Amino acid sequence: MSDITVSESSRGPIEDQKIELVERKGYGHPDTLADGIAESVSKSLSKMYREKYGRILHHNTDQVEVVGGKVNVDFGGGEVVEPIHIILSGRATTEVSGEELPVHEIAINSAKDFVKEKLEEVSVDKNFVWDSRIGHGSVDLMSLYEEKDVVQSNDTSFGVSYAPYSETESLVLSIDKHINSDGFQDKFPELGEDVKVMADRHGDTINITVAGAFIARKVPNLDHYISVKEEIVDSLKDFASKETGRKVNLAMNTADDYDNEIVYLTLTGTSAEAGDDGSVGRGNRTNGLITPCRPMSLEAPAGKNPLAHVGKVYNVLANFIAKDIYKKTDVEEVSVKLLSQIGRSISDPKVVDIEVVKPGNLSDVQYEAEKIASDWLDDAESVTEEILQGNLYVY
Repeated sequence: MSDITVSESSRGPIEDQKIELVERKGYGHPDTLADGIAESVSKSLSKMYREKYGRILHHNTDQVEVVGGKVNVDFGGGEVVEPIHIILSGRATTEVSGEELPVHEIAINSAKDFVKEKLEEVSVDKNFVWDSRIGHGSVDLMSLYEEKDVVQSNDTSFGVSYAPYSETESLVLSIDKHINSDGFQDKFPELGEDVKVMADRHGDTINITVAGAFIARKVPNLDHYISVKEEIVDSLKDFASKETGRKVNLAMNTADDYDNEIVYLTLTGTSAEAGDDGSVGRGNRTNGLITPCRPMSLEAPAGKNPLAHVGKVYNVLANFIAKDIYKKTDVEEVSVKLLSQIGRSISDPKVVDIEVVKPGNLSDVQYEAEKIASDWLDDAESVTEEILQGNLYVY
């Protein structure tokens, strides 16, 4: 195991910073759709490889593009002019000992199943065009991976995370979860799945901007739209006030122009229907948020190989390590950075850097933090199982 560096951060805690920005893109957002599709393809291929060969073979299906379509939409409904185009790309093991594997069929079916599950208003055949361009994996990477008994990193990359969530971060996650709850959906069926929550905290005031796609067939006129939107805003304000003692301002669909009857209407509940494109890696990090005021990796974990690609595994591991250190020591905050080196064992990073904020005694924290990091890295393959069993998300 490489040396593990534990040091006191020169930054103050996030709660003491005057400005904080936090974002969460919901499941129907084009970027999150791209992440979810890529991840569903990886899981399905991993399952197929294990069933046939007892191991996860080389693949990285992290190149998915959601190419926005075109619709005519108005109060009460509309029509599809051009469907949403889903392009599945990346690399996978498509042949073993001369046997062709049904990679494209599996990829498209798993992508369709994911979209069916997440978008209630769509027809995967009518509203989408599906195109699998997944190619054969790199020979060098495949031989590197397959010829070793120990799982080797297939990239030189890093993972980053921190703990705990700030109050603003927790609020954004709570609002997103509340919006997606059965009770909220039953009360406001007009709201689709493409919901984005953005927060900007200025001192002790948290400003929330919600972008939510309304479903046109459930909104007969402008008055109905305005009424439901106002009810949603009031409901979310009430919910937020119970989650924090800070002052909360909340606005929704701020580009609406009632005088010209320009409002956020969709046929399918996602803005991808009308030219809003999506790509893997442009959305939420492995902790479910986009947090520019925190240490953050720009890796695109969704769709990456859950066994050997540190762009996925190390971001998840960094999150687990940070949470454990915060839970088991007296630090106020902690951030973790893990750097791999291609060909090196997953459990033996090139760099393990842990920064803590306001420790009681750095030497005491150092011992416990090193042990926690070492234990998690020794058990790195457990991350693979957690991902494949659906016990955690990476976007």
